[in-house]
Amino acid sequence: MKIVHIITRMILGGAMENTLLTCEGLKARGHEVILITGPALGPEGELMTRALAGGYQVEVLDDLRREIAPRHDLRAYRRLVALLAHYRPDVVHTHSSKAGILGRQAAWKVRQSVQGCERMLIVHTIHGLPFHRFGTAAANFLYVHLERHAARQSDALISVADAMTRQAMAAGVGEPGQYRTIYSGMDVGLYSRRPEGVTEFRSSLGLKDGDVLVTQVSRLAELKGHEFILQAAATMPDEHVHFCFVGDGNLRGLIESQIVQSGLSNRVHLTGLLPPERIPLVLHATDILVHCSQREGLARALPQAMLAGKPVVSFDIDGASEVVNADTGILLPSGDVDGLCEALRKLAGSAELRANLGQAGRQLATRRFDHNVMVDEIEAVYEKPGRRS
Repeated sequence: MKIVHIITRMILGGAMENTLLTCEGLKARGHEVILITGPALGPEGELMTRALAGGYQVEVLDDLRREIAPRHDLRAYRRLVALLAHYRPDVVHTHSSKAGILGRQAAWKVRQSVQGCERMLIVHTIHGLPFHRFGTAAANFLYVHLERHAARQSDALISVADAMTRQAMAAGVGEPGQYRTIYSGMDVGLYSRRPEGVTEFRSSLGLKDGDVLVTQVSRLAELKGHEFILQAAATMPDEHVHFCFVGDGNLRGLIESQIVQSGLSNRVHLTGLLPPERIPLVLHATDILVHCSQREGLARALPQAMLAGKPVVSFDIDGASEVVNADTGILLPSGDVDGLCEALRKLAGSAELRANLGQAGRQLATRRFDHNVMVDEIEAVYEKPGRRS
């Protein structure tokens, strides 16, 4: 098949890693793959270099941007129509909200108006929904309307977690028969194997033998919950418990100031942006993985840490409960700082508990998040008949 993937930008992030592995997997299976993306803008790091080296065609549209910008959006839409009419793919698969709206509208127009495209399949993956409880009423109204319209132009909707399907359906987006949950895959062997340099990484943070490292891997951005971790750290004076924030973003300066003001400079460490190949090292050097985001489809850091054999602590948001349970970690109500402190004390105080939870988590993640399984299931969606007219 000729398959076009459309995504807003190839930065470091879950949706982008998912798309990259999908493109690579489909190419390895003999399909012709074309990736259409916007420029990799932002402080989060980029995956464009790897995409360009993937052996498939990459089209970069400068007007395809994350922010709503009518002039850019209109130009991006027109260019998408032209490219899809030129390539005439068998499948158009969109990712992320902006690319999902523009890409599906463009694919629908081409399917209706270009000879030879009548059988083109339109697929969209929901990595996270643009409407949520932290959005304004006006923004949520607009996004729900746009997603409902785009769902009517979709032959299949893939959710990275059952929670995404439930939330979308509750908002009237799509029909039950369109949905299928396909967990976001990853290289399970890469995260399961203990890499070299673990001891050196811990030493670089000033950790001594017996110290416990609590890590969050995410952008330093709004709704990622770093403030809750800092509050917990401030109420846990144990000098043997250290905290590590991996990533970068627009809130870095604010977080650095909060660390200093709280007197936590000796126990809270910021690594800055790390290349993807360093993340397994960080996770194996970690004792407890926390994820205090207040909005997430299903954070990839959770199964990645589980593959490394680490217990996980997460707020109970979106798809987190589909991987975090009493066997693999501790699930908390969103914003529960007291519960977070209690969970971290409990885990920090028992290496045996950490090991038991980590072992169970590794078994679950290995079974559920293999990227080869993800690509197999996506390929099966493409091959299933039932296009919408």
